[in-house]
Formats: sequence, C-alpha cells, structure tokens
Amino acid sequence: MDADLQNDPSDIKILLDKLDEGYDVVSGWRKDRQDELFTRLIPSWTANKLISLISGVRLHDYGCSLKAYRAEVIKDIRLYGEMHRFVPIYATWMGARVTEMPVNHQARRFGKSKYGISRTFKVVLDLITVKFLSTYATKPIYVFGAAGLWSLATSLAAFVWMIILKYCYQTTFVQTPLPVLVAMFFMLGVQFILMGLLAEILMRTYHESQGKRTYVVKATLNLPKSPLLETRNQTITS
Repeated sequence: MDADLQNDPSDIKILLDKLDEGYDVVSGWRKDRQDELFTRLIPSWTANKLISLISGVRLHDYGCSLKAYRAEVIKDIRLYGEMHRFVPIYATWMGARVTEMPVNHQARRFGKSKYGISRTFKVVLDLITVKFLSTYATKPIYVFGAAGLWSLATSLAAFVWMIILKYCYQTTFVQTPLPVLVAMFFMLGVQFILMGLLAEILMRTYHESQGKRTYVVKATLNLPKSPLLETRNQTITS
C-alpha cells in the first residue's frame, strides 16, 4: 500500500479475507476516490479503460497500490520501471485468479502527488511493452516478420505501379518518387525480417541458457514428487 495516508489500513483484512475465497490477487478499487477531477480522476479513468481494453484484464483501478497477493504468484515476477501497476496482468499470464474490492480512500493531507496527465502518456508506452510481452515475447518473428512482409508487399506494389506508368503512360522513372519508395520499403522489409530472426535467437538463448521454461507447473498428478516441481508451485501457462 502507499505511504501517503490516503489508504485505510483496516482494508487489509478485507483483502486477505477475499484471498481466502480462492483468489490469488485482490486489487483495491478506490470507488469513492478523493482526488482532483481534471488532474487526477479523468487521466486515471482514461488509463484504466485503455489498460483493461488492451490487456483483457478488467479492473476499475490499476493505479491503486493497495493490493494483496499470494507469494507464490508474484515471487518470480520481475518488475522494471513503472510496471508495478501491471502486476495483476502479469499474474493473469501465470493463470492466477484476479479480482478487486472497493476500498476506502482519504483526501490527501500531506505532501504533493507526483502523478498527473503526463503519466497517462507513460502508461501508454508501458502498455505497449506489456502487450508485446504478452503476445510476442516467445515469438517475436511474428511481429517483426509481419512488418517486414508488409514493407516488401508495399515495395512490390510500388514497383508494379512504376512499370505501369513507364510503359502505359510514358512516365519515366525519374518523374516519380516510386523508385526511391521501392528501394526504401524493400530494404526496410529485409531489415524487419532480419530483426525478427535476431530476436528469435535472443529469446531462445535467454530461455535455454538459463533453463527457463515458457510455462510453469503448479502441481502434478500420479507422478513421483520432484523437488523442482515443488519449488515451481505456480499455475500452468504456455
């Protein structure tokens, strides 16, 4: 929870009781939020709607730091920058059950908030990172390769149109920017594909050199107990 005295410590028991119902992450929801409308509430509403839409994890209040987690769900999560607001999303990737509970929220009495409209733009950039990691982290060639194929297709279309202009409309190559576009999109397409292959090598090296799996095992049935499996007490994902 935050240390600005806007959260109510008595809500901790409510969150823990919700965990006992079988949830792995309980996120606080400042339903009756005591903050400025234009500088805090509207940017927050916008960011929460955007995050829920893109991530598929529907929460009203990603910015509320009052949350309860099961240790086994988040012990292997590595957070960078300001990714702490996306912990429920990371947990969902691991198969965790996520919910939210309304919590109390007090008006600020001390200090000055560091959050504002500018944070909305940072959230968008962080969200792009989260979306990429959730969809393409183990198959980056899909995003880079798709961009490369589109660039090559654009180059081919420009080349065909350049030939048509040359022989059907007597328009020389130097009269249009098409030759430059053909060369530019062709080189760009090749670079995108090569970047995708390089990203594939890096991801495979990352997983294989450290023995990291693309999934984790929570439990096994009818198999001898393994110390490795016991330490990976998490939900199966792939």
